[in-house]
Amino acid sequence: MTNIAVIGAGTMGHALALVFAMGGHRVRLTDSSAATLARAPALMRAALETLIEGGEAPTGFDAARLADLVTTHAELAETVAGAGIVIEAIVEHPGAKRVLFAELDKLLRGGTIIASNTSYLDVFPLIPERRQTFAIIAHWYTPPYLVDLVDIVPGPRTDPSVVAAMRDIVTGLGKEPVVFEKFISGYVANRLQSALALEVNRLLDEGIATPEQIDRSIIHGLALRMPVLGHVMKADFTGLPLLQLALANRTYTPPEAKGASATLDLLLTAGRTGAMSGRGYYDWGGRSPEELFRERDRKLIAIRRAMREAGSMMEFTSKSNGH
Repeated sequence: MTNIAVIGAGTMGHALALVFAMGGHRVRLTDSSAATLARAPALMRAALETLIEGGEAPTGFDAARLADLVTTHAELAETVAGAGIVIEAIVEHPGAKRVLFAELDKLLRGGTIIASNTSYLDVFPLIPERRQTFAIIAHWYTPPYLVDLVDIVPGPRTDPSVVAAMRDIVTGLGKEPVVFEKFISGYVANRLQSALALEVNRLLDEGIATPEQIDRSIIHGLALRMPVLGHVMKADFTGLPLLQLALANRTYTPPEAKGASATLDLLLTAGRTGAMSGRGYYDWGGRSPEELFRERDRKLIAIRRAMREAGSMMEFTSKSNGH
């Protein structure tokens, strides 16, 4: 059992606390927002109930065990006291992260691992020099208690033993770590998502397609094949000559990053921030975040179970390559 401190109790933070608790670790959770911190236990309990219902929770792990292993704390110093690993899961703002890392530098004992959940931001220049040896990125995907991918990224001065330790902890939680040699903004999965998002934003901003048309195209077109074939492997089954012709025959120019989307900006101006507020691209009919997350998780559990049963075509590549 490792003592884990999770800083940031929002969409990712509370879910990471649940993941580590289900892995048998003791977790202290904090947030600069009292309201966010107060909401976290109910969100964790709701997620756990869905996992238990779907057979995806550890045997015997219940709400009482969760309450025993995860505690919430208003003060940062109390949260990180005695922690072996500190998970940073606050807003993706360099100024806020720099301030937090400076505070942690004053509070942490030597040898404490600082693991940032950053998606695109190179946090290593923001971390005090004497903490660099034990600094690392461990980037999770939401919801982390169901999505297994974790990007593990060392900084320029991270000790290799820290990389190995983080990889072992993630593997011990039943997750799939992808270890990079150095920081690359967005890693692999987020870069692919970003490329897709550029096209989605253009389709919306230019009025070419609605959110519903876009999501139907993904759900009923792209999504079925991806769990089995990924994207690169799918090309082999499509046939590489056809792929070459598709590239040659393309009659439009992919969008370039503009740093903004008019559609997204309008939604945010209207207070439509997503599931947490009940409205985003879609109007969720006044349903609570707990209800929305529960329904999402039930469907993900069903797909996860089917994926385990079906497996992927990567099994065949391993056999053919003698692994």
